Amino acid sequence: MNSTNNKQDEVAVTVAADSAAGHERAAEGKLGSRAPGFIRKSSLLRLGWQVGVFVVGLAVVGAGIAMLVLPGPGWLVIFAGMAIWATEFVWAQIFLRWTRRKVTAAAQRALDPRVRRRNIVLTTAGLVIVTALFGIYVWKFGMVMPWKIAQ
Repeated sequence: MNSTNNKQDEVAVTVAADSAAGHERAAEGKLGSRAPGFIRKSSLLRLGWQVGVFVVGLAVVGAGIAMLVLPGPGWLVIFAGMAIWATEFVWAQIFLRWTRRKVTAAAQRALDPRVRRRNIVLTTAGLVIVTALFGIYVWKFGMVMPWKIAQ
């Protein structure tokens, strides 16, 4: 009698685990186009839609790349362009899911007390080094603004 109860418990645990995994997959959504139905039915409209989505996504990603060296939220705009591409292209959806998993894992690691202590120690050491270098510069050259230095 005990062995049958154990088997039933194992089956229940397996079903619960499979159910949880299924809910996670359902929460992520299905891969594929999110174009309206009438666009998906016509191959010519679908091709035009895909070209339009690609061009708009490319413009947004290009602007994000430019913002990496210019003022602006470069990475945020790049991911916005990837999200635009993800409305139509499976490869972009897969990339965004991978990125979301990696960012979530990094956030969880950052909450680890040992990692936080290490980051605080490294930040403090960096600030001490920068302050020392600034002090050496002021000691050697004085407090002269860079635009007033005689050439």
